[in-house]
Amino acid sequence: MPEQNFSNHRRFHVPYHFVLLPLTSAGLVGSIYHFMYSPPESRYLHFLILIVFVILVILAGFVRTYALKAQDRAIRAEERLRYFILTGKPLDERLRMSQIVALRFADDTEFPALASRAAEEQLTPGDIKKSIVKWKPNTYRV
Repeated sequence: MPEQNFSNHRRFHVPYHFVLLPLTSAGLVGSIYHFMYSPPESRYLHFLILIVFVILVILAGFVRTYALKAQDRAIRAEERLRYFILTGKPLDERLRMSQIVALRFADDTEFPALASRAAEEQLTPGDIKKSIVKWKPNTYRV
């Protein structure tokens, strides 16, 4: 794997992003079309199919959201522990979750200073990532 940096750190999960989402979206669009143009005698069946695809789209969103929230909690705990090990102090409470997630890419040598700067200046996650000189690879988050 090439060295991780700002331009290549985003990851896509092929089965989710390129199979599940397009198929459920296409199914939803198709079911809406067929419901709108179905003859009255088959409208109930098309309505049920439409409801199934609405549920699938909502379910796909929940699956992604719940997984990311669980990963965010683990990242927050890891970064708080890492900051405490490096500095002997707790991580600044002003840091938002998105900032902590961005800080996970910073190497131990620049992590404490960058975390302090992020809290003081309220840097965006993108600004935090752009400020990182030596990236610590993180290949587990999907």
